[in-house]
Amino acid sequence: MTEEQVLRTLEDGVLTLLFNRPDKKNAITDAMYGTLADGLAEADADPAVRVVLFRGEGGAFTAGNDISSFAAQNAAGAASKPEGERNVMRFIRALARARKPLVAAVTGPAIGVGLTMLLHCDLVFVATDARLSAPFVNLALVPEAASSLLLGARIGHVRAFSMFALGQVLTGAEAQAWGLANEALPAAEVGPAARKAAEALASRPLQSLIATKGLMRNKEMLLAQIDHEQVQFIERLASAEAREAFAAFAERRAQISGSSPSNK
Repeated sequence: MTEEQVLRTLEDGVLTLLFNRPDKKNAITDAMYGTLADGLAEADADPAVRVVLFRGEGGAFTAGNDISSFAAQNAAGAASKPEGERNVMRFIRALARARKPLVAAVTGPAIGVGLTMLLHCDLVFVATDARLSAPFVNLALVPEAASSLLLGARIGHVRAFSMFALGQVLTGAEAQAWGLANEALPAAEVGPAARKAAEALASRPLQSLIATKGLMRNKEMLLAQIDHEQVQFIERLASAEAREAFAAFAERRAQISGSSPSNK
């Protein structure tokens, strides 16, 4: 069942990783993260793979992490003592370590990790009416995937803080204007445009592509930032603030304000 929720196809050097949980707007479960992490690891090791393309089924890219899994971790009180490395962290670190080009085709919502993963992609194509957001503070959490570093570097501190702290939502057209995407297109054109770009990259000298990408990214710095974020993310995930935020989300109501910043 999990494999069906992330479909992998390889054609003409392009490995497509397709979020395939449209009934949940492609919200990502831990098992799905595992499939994605494995796919990226295999892409780096397989000489037949030259480019990785991320897409979403059913008109959505991804609504981000499945909130029910956050709530379950909070309720279990086990978030601060994970057994081994969670698949979500395997995926996030795989994004930072990826040597080959990553391309994204974004339609509909791209929320949380659905946005932050785009900061690791080398080419991004969005629908003009796509909706991109990173409402971590709304969920009493903190940014992840080195986005606390990368988003501000891409669009500036005040814009990035507005997205993180106020949950500001960008349309695809705004994302392009702010430098988060190469092109904003009608939704029906996004997939073909991203595929065409991925195939163009696949036709380029692979080792030159890998070297160029490596020169443009400080992998060690990104991984260090991911680790730093993760410490605070785990702390926040186990907090009373987060418990209230998840309950409010599930019950579709406003959060109860007034929690102390140090409340855990």
